[in-house]
Amino acid sequence: MTVENSDLASLSARDIASAVRARSLRAVDVVASALERIRLVDPELCAFAEVWEEEGLRRAREVDRRVDAGERPPLAGVPLGVKGRHGLRGAAPLLAAGCVPVGATSVPGPGTPWQTWGLGAHGRTVNPWRADRTPGGSSAGSAAAVAAGLVPMATGSDGAGSVRIPAAWCGVIGLKTTNSGHGGTDLTAPGILARHTADAAAYWHAISGESDGEMDGEGDGDRTEPTVTRPFTAVWSPDLGFADPDPDIVRITRAAAGRVADAGVVRPARPRTPLRLHDPAPAWLALRTPGSDLRDADRIRTANDHRLRDLFDHTDLLLTPTTPHPPHGHEGPGERYSTALTWAFNLSGHPALSLPAGLGPDGCPVGLQLVARHGGEALLLEVARAAQAYL
Repeated sequence: MTVENSDLASLSARDIASAVRARSLRAVDVVASALERIRLVDPELCAFAEVWEEEGLRRAREVDRRVDAGERPPLAGVPLGVKGRHGLRGAAPLLAAGCVPVGATSVPGPGTPWQTWGLGAHGRTVNPWRADRTPGGSSAGSAAAVAAGLVPMATGSDGAGSVRIPAAWCGVIGLKTTNSGHGGTDLTAPGILARHTADAAAYWHAISGESDGEMDGEGDGDRTEPTVTRPFTAVWSPDLGFADPDPDIVRITRAAAGRVADAGVVRPARPRTPLRLHDPAPAWLALRTPGSDLRDADRIRTANDHRLRDLFDHTDLLLTPTTPHPPHGHEGPGERYSTALTWAFNLSGHPALSLPAGLGPDGCPVGLQLVARHGGEALLLEVARAAQAYL
């Protein structure tokens, strides 16, 4: 495939890797183009805390040498945003797969209310859809950079919705992988932000070690038809039994779930009993506060784990809004928790993904959250890839 450099911003990670492996693009040109976009756009977006220009070009030249030597890195030459200044520590599988880190994306700065926005080298990170709104946090810069087309994918970490919330508010894909959750105190899971679900799947294959024929050179990476051959069962819950989401958010996400069902990607199912989780806020806060009495936290977690286990014994997916309300201003969320529909799955450990569902009345994106059973990333991503064609 032949690609003009001016079109690089619109390419998926799969398209870039396919072109670099075929030598119709050079990794160094792809990365140089991404760095130029960052120079032009980031002074207003403020998505990057650091830009690694010299190091990025050096790594890109190394990828080109690997390709010239006959290697076929599955993510060859893909520019990558890395969450935070220390994020490279967890990105080793992506670098081995051929990704080229171009900079550290912004995370909340001192005094940031509830980690709702990032602090980049040029100032406060803004939402690409509306500069007066937060991109969400704490993977703020990663979501903004991907949504604005500066990079095709960026890493994140999700401790209470920190990947899924900014993904929802910036209109991109956000995957939280399975974490220890139930029984443990580590509530944070690695994740990725991308514009295409297939790119999030490529990330998952890279970090999990699972083979992906398309990215291993057995295909061209251009598959567009959904590969789901049967509808998976899905339960819809607007509030998980305790949250109070805005009516517009419920309307938009319910309609998105309906379109996915009408397309035959999922089949609506009814749980044996209505899903009513306990509000996870007290448990999450206690587990993250040293010296807290954990008896109530253990009670909430045990009850929710039992109800989710029963749910996933009888259905494949749970669908909810990603956030209960639209992105707020930079002054902070006030008394409303944007985490209300996400942090239950950090406590339980289930993998979850935010998929763009449409635009709200304020012109900002709204996210549909998909949750699967423990270790169900492959199913989650396959359903999300098929669903994205209808949203």
